[in-house]
Amino acid sequence: MHTTVGIVGGGPAGLLLARLLRLRGIDCAVLESRDREYVERRQRAGILEQATVDVLRACGAGARLDREGLVHDGIELRFDRRSHRIDFPSLTGGRRVTVYAQTEVVKDLTALHLADGVPLLFEAAVRAVEGAEGDRPVVRFEHEGRERTLTCDWVVGCDGFHGVARAALPEHVRHTYERTYPYSWLGVLAEVPPSCEELVYAHSPRGFALHSMRSPAVSRLYLQVPNGTDPADWPDERVWDELAARFAVDGDWTLERGPITSKAVLPMRSFVTEPMRHGRLFLAGDAAHIVPPTGAKGLNLAVSDVTVLARAFAHLARTGSAELLDAYSDTCLRRVWRAEHFSYFMTTTLHTDPEQSPFTTRLQLAQLDRIAASPHAAAELAENYTGLPLE
Repeated sequence: MHTTVGIVGGGPAGLLLARLLRLRGIDCAVLESRDREYVERRQRAGILEQATVDVLRACGAGARLDREGLVHDGIELRFDRRSHRIDFPSLTGGRRVTVYAQTEVVKDLTALHLADGVPLLFEAAVRAVEGAEGDRPVVRFEHEGRERTLTCDWVVGCDGFHGVARAALPEHVRHTYERTYPYSWLGVLAEVPPSCEELVYAHSPRGFALHSMRSPAVSRLYLQVPNGTDPADWPDERVWDELAARFAVDGDWTLERGPITSKAVLPMRSFVTEPMRHGRLFLAGDAAHIVPPTGAKGLNLAVSDVTVLARAFAHLARTGSAELLDAYSDTCLRRVWRAEHFSYFMTTTLHTDPEQSPFTTRLQLAQLDRIAASPHAAAELAENYTGLPLE
């Protein structure tokens, strides 16, 4: 097999990149190690920035998003038994966010690929990426019990933190920056209509809580828990009682309860690999960077990466110049570090460290008070949350 751009990983980053390249007339192939059912059921992020929605619409993946996505004009912060709403459009010049699960984005993009006939191989386990420093990289993979190779002009690793692409960067050129947080999230899906119209982020002496949603009939909720927590230690009643305690405010508000259909513990970490390119190998999405989910940036950063990369490949095809490809890593890292900072800010402001002092708690409350009182502070949060313009 040979193609112009070999894409390792069939999650949202790899699928969107393939779609953008296809629309520009650039050959590509996607190799995904998991089966289609697994990929389309992987529970991940569900908040799409305005720019992400615009990209999906422009590439033809916006029809179901526009029908089923839940457009939100703000979020609610709860702290010290008080509530404050951040209004996005008034603070950002009209930008909003849309609740639409990553699983649905993957389904939409997969359907487009299969209809177009773009090579998309599931259960194609990539074993190695070789020759990135030459002019004809090779991707070695196993598919249907056979060892196979894909030669490419370029390779893009969209295979996540544990994939082979990032490991293919030589150690002497690869620099990593990371932070592991002393807490995790217990995430639950519940068959109950959301108790709120927009997301609720709660700072509490008992720990952080988030009320989100998947649809008008399904709620998605999170609790800060210690690292190493076993979901089995959290029966449904305990989950609902703890959520109610952390969301509590003075005034009338009730947390609706219902059957919990899934529970999972998500670790919290920040991670960046630099550079995001070596030779003819590029990294995108979680292969290059991870953010804690508090800032809702993971999927949106992946979309930004592949949008920049698709534009660079198109520029090369049109002009013969690799200047945008050469600038790819620096261009993306500016946005990555901005998103890392915002995610760190949201995480450390809203969560309670197990060893946190009363002094630190008062600093958190002072910061939340400033956001509630200052249009400038609120605008800074709103601009970062809804997403900076794509470069």
